Amino acid sequence: MDDGKPTGPKAKWWSRPSTGRGVPSEQEAPASEATPVTPASDETPVTHASGGARVAPDASPAQDGPASGADAAPTPWPEAIAELPGPVDATVPAPADAAATATVPAPARPKPLHEPDAYSTPPYGGPGPWAPAPPVQRPVPTPAHGTPLPPQYATAGAETTTGGYLQQAPQPQPQPHPPVPAPAAAGAPVPVTERPQPLSSVWLQYDPWSAPGQPLTHHGQPPAPRKRRRGRLLVGALLLALVSGGLGGAVGAYVERNGGVTRIELPQAGPESADRAPDSVAGIAARALPGVVTLHVSGGSEQGTGTGFVLDEQGHILTNNHVVDPAGASGDISVTFSGGETAKATLVGKDSGYDLAVVKVTGVSGLEPLPLGNSDNVRVGDPVVAIGAPFDLQNTVTSGIISAKERPITAGGEKGDGSDISYVDALQTDAPINPGNSGGPLVDGKARVIGINSAIRAADTGAGADGGQAGSIGLGFAIPINQGKRVAEELINTGKATHPVIGVSLDMRFTGDGARVGEKGQGDASAVTPGGPAAEAGVKPGDVITKVDGRRVHSGEELIVKIRAHRPGDELELTLRRGGDERTLTLVLGSADS
Repeated sequence: MDDGKPTGPKAKWWSRPSTGRGVPSEQEAPASEATPVTPASDETPVTHASGGARVAPDASPAQDGPASGADAAPTPWPEAIAELPGPVDATVPAPADAAATATVPAPARPKPLHEPDAYSTPPYGGPGPWAPAPPVQRPVPTPAHGTPLPPQYATAGAETTTGGYLQQAPQPQPQPHPPVPAPAAAGAPVPVTERPQPLSSVWLQYDPWSAPGQPLTHHGQPPAPRKRRRGRLLVGALLLALVSGGLGGAVGAYVERNGGVTRIELPQAGPESADRAPDSVAGIAARALPGVVTLHVSGGSEQGTGTGFVLDEQGHILTNNHVVDPAGASGDISVTFSGGETAKATLVGKDSGYDLAVVKVTGVSGLEPLPLGNSDNVRVGDPVVAIGAPFDLQNTVTSGIISAKERPITAGGEKGDGSDISYVDALQTDAPINPGNSGGPLVDGKARVIGINSAIRAADTGAGADGGQAGSIGLGFAIPINQGKRVAEELINTGKATHPVIGVSLDMRFTGDGARVGEKGQGDASAVTPGGPAAEAGVKPGDVITKVDGRRVHSGEELIVKIRAHRPGDELELTLRRGGDERTLTLVLGSADS
């Protein structure tokens, strides 16, 4: 199948024709040998894609163009073909002087570089390698509304512009190859092919490899304008409006209910019943607070704040002696109730030994007295609630337990003569008690008063960082209500309280275990009061009392506390040590006015 194929490089169909290319001289043939050849029946004229006709390889040399003379050089074949804008009409008759030139030998047809192909099979059929490369046009997709052109290229003609867009003119259909004329008879004039006309300026300026911006030529009918489907657009717009309206309504409802998109609201429990269990701290406080008051005392250069609680509907209020002591004989005492009402109060009576006092308000209605409990029924570990005005913060509620019972404490002594010292057989609690709580109630689980908050044990020196009184460290002490009730009744009824006594003077400098009776009393009097309870029971100076009612005592202060925990007239059993012997005596407590 390779027979007759050239071995040299193939001519590329897209190669540009070069100017000034002639036919080699050795390929020229004598005019007498030139014989017109009629194309075979199976040879079909080849039509170029751009509309120009392509010549069959064995076409007649007469179609190559007339010769100007015997020595005239042949017309450059490729350039002539390349400049043809369309098919050449070979049937145009020759001019009148054609007969004179018919006898002139015409240049021989260029001989191809390869053997002719009888089957005209490309690329070795027609056209041969001397055929010029057709103009190259790259297909460009045409937009729906044409191709935009600069204003300088928008010209009239086959292509029209509308709004700066190129409207394509219909593409001319390729014309069939003109038939090859039959060979002329002897002596007949040789038809001369019409000289090709030059291409239009548009094709002369076209360069497919040039920069963009050159005039473009497009073929084909302009696309028909697309029909707008207004019905579908209308339906889509309505659906969009409905969806937007629904979303807008949802967002608006959310904003209205929640107060804004970016506002943060934390979850919170809803309203609940205000009732609490009666034995809870809240339940106890709710019942006890109406009967608790805050006292503001001033007199001379002193003033103070404390707490008290209502004893009866007549307006009697129980508090500590050290709370009302700054008022003196002519000071002011103001009482503030839990609801905020205030009233003036007057002093009924006070006792420094028990550290108790009673004041009274008048003209006040709706008082709610607190019920009194029994301090003898209290057990260590029982829950308690303390109510007061620490640092003048009224209606303050704290809770704890009973830490201990019968804790002997002494308080006061600021005057130096011992007249302000109180001896208390106290209840100890860990409920926080601070300055201002003094005189307030210590209540049990049934909101009954079992003690009067009176003293605290402060850390180190008992002074705060600012020089004031320090706060609670969990060591609070309350006067048992049994003792407070007795003293309060005496103060209300007589204006003064009585103290139980045994009729002895104690040696407070004794460091041993127990309480020792002194050798001498005040003013060199006998340490044992003649005719007193101790003298009648057989107590002697120098005896050491070690027990009261079977409970050990370790100091003189503890003996006083144990005695004052009883009423005058109560019977006591004393255990004492004398000269190494231990003996037990029984006596009846006497009475002394405060």
